[in-house]
Amino acid sequence: MDAPGIDTPAELGNFLRTRRARLQPEDVGMVAYGARRRVPGLRREELAQLAGVSVAYYTRLEQGQSHNASEGVLEALARALRLSADERAHLLDLARPSGTRRRPAVRHDRARPGVRQLLGALDGVPALAIGPRFEVLAWNRLGHALIAGHLDFDSPDRPLDRPNTQRLLFLDPHTRELFPDREAEIRRAVSSLRVAAGQHPDDPQLAELIGELSMKSTEFATLWSRHAVRNCTFGTKRFHHPLVGELELEFEMMKTPDGSGQGVVMYTAADGSPSEAALRLLAAERGPDLRVLEPERP
Repeated sequence: MDAPGIDTPAELGNFLRTRRARLQPEDVGMVAYGARRRVPGLRREELAQLAGVSVAYYTRLEQGQSHNASEGVLEALARALRLSADERAHLLDLARPSGTRRRPAVRHDRARPGVRQLLGALDGVPALAIGPRFEVLAWNRLGHALIAGHLDFDSPDRPLDRPNTQRLLFLDPHTRELFPDREAEIRRAVSSLRVAAGQHPDDPQLAELIGELSMKSTEFATLWSRHAVRNCTFGTKRFHHPLVGELELEFEMMKTPDGSGQGVVMYTAADGSPSEAALRLLAAERGPDLRVLEPERP
């Protein structure tokens, strides 16, 4: 039996409700009559009026009873709800008819040899190859030392116990201590996972990951229920590393062009900064060999 995916009609309804709840009538130029309102944010009737759709039709969307909303209706709702570009893309992903999707086979991805060679060539730059479910497919020595030095370096080559950055962040005590700005880090992680879930709702492994985190982490379950959506592909992260102390690094996620959903994450420090010195010290602690070799096939 196929593993279940993500219930996209329910997700669409939940997403619309949470986005509607964050808007007040005065935010969209409407007059709020009466001192007491029975619902937080806009009423369904108010949003339907703003979007130019019937209340009955919008109600069916929120209740997961309409599976073929036109792009015009969705664009109108995105404008009325004042969605960001990432939120608009997520709305369109959730509303895509299920018949247009193919359920992916359960597979354990590998980083391509060229990606591994790239990681090894990034001397002095912590780098990881990440799969579409946030699994670590490969890392160079410095990436391993920065993110998860307490794990076996070869663990990404073993699909059954391969590290996953989401699972590490919420369930691993060592990783919990790594980020001093933990609240910002977990919000960024969950909003990125929301993007992935909207893009791949029929992926059983992704659904299993979300289910596991929801059951094992109250932090995750609380943030997941808020339906925040943001595609976090660059920015700044602070680390409190057990070997070299405080670092402030810029990160960039580069997607591979082969449609696999894989990407390479790289961390860099400003020239001449204490963080650059800390990275050099970390590299020295871990030795000079930063190559990432293709594992031998059985």
